[in-house]
Amino acid sequence: MSAAPSPSPSATAKARIEAVVIGRNEGTRLLACLDSLRDQVDRIIYVDSGSTDGSVAAAKARGATVINLDTEIKFTAARARNAGLAAISDRCDFVQFVDGDCTVVDNWVAAAVGHLQSDPTCAVVCGRRRERHPDASVYNRLCDWEWDTPIGPTRACGGDALMRATALRQVGGYRDELIAGEEPELCLRLARNGWSLYRADLEMTLHDAQMLRFGQWWQRSRRAGFAFAEGAALHGSGPERHWVAETRRALIWGAGIPAVLMLVAATAGPGAALGAAIYPLQFLRLCRKMPAEVALFSVIGKFPEALGVIEARWLRLRGQSRGLLEYK
Repeated sequence: MSAAPSPSPSATAKARIEAVVIGRNEGTRLLACLDSLRDQVDRIIYVDSGSTDGSVAAAKARGATVINLDTEIKFTAARARNAGLAAISDRCDFVQFVDGDCTVVDNWVAAAVGHLQSDPTCAVVCGRRRERHPDASVYNRLCDWEWDTPIGPTRACGGDALMRATALRQVGGYRDELIAGEEPELCLRLARNGWSLYRADLEMTLHDAQMLRFGQWWQRSRRAGFAFAEGAALHGSGPERHWVAETRRALIWGAGIPAVLMLVAATAGPGAALGAAIYPLQFLRLCRKMPAEVALFSVIGKFPEALGVIEARWLRLRGQSRGLLEYK
């Protein structure tokens, strides 16, 4: 697929573009984020989720409109983005969403606006999100690989994307209650309303994961499992079968097979060790599709994902919810 077309100066000048930045205790990363947007958008809205590091004052000093979320209500990225969306001006045409630990590449916004202006059926344009320090840890490299998704028409975006304001208003924005996976869920509803989505072959943002420990990666993977289960509960029965396969895989590989192996170990002894060979075999199978370190963590990751799925289903069964699953 070809990259999104560059806009003509006259076309871009007619569009009102505003940015919604969300963050919590991002420190200097937030300042870099705001600075990267200054010459690309008409207005920056920063939504803060209870920072204690001076982020609010720093954002105001940078000229951003600041919204402080009510700390008595559970924080979610979806809730923060909706708060920013509610604050955009009535004449805003396009909204650039970005996380406060990212910087936006020069000229990204103009190119993305050009694509939306050239295709009135398109609601969302995203590009390449890259990890700023992929060699700092294997976990950062895993993030960088995860975001290297196919170019062209797509079904979902991540937290960084340029969106058409009218489309967002039409579907009511994000779901406040989702603690993760809120972007694919929004994209699904946009598609159901006839909108298309596009991933351009352009650099979009640089992200600073700061994921240096195994425990951080485990927590992030657990959050992914939670998101799979919530997405499947909301839309799994629809024609898209939203995240049904991901939920099933997490449960089979992260909970079902271990349970069977433990049962075999209790009744047949050595047979369990033989059965456990299924995991190395799965690793070798995945190595045919992806780098070895990605395949290894894909196999291991099913265990925390399964924990996330089980927790989400248990809480939904009891009519309860939980707060954020943060990894940094």
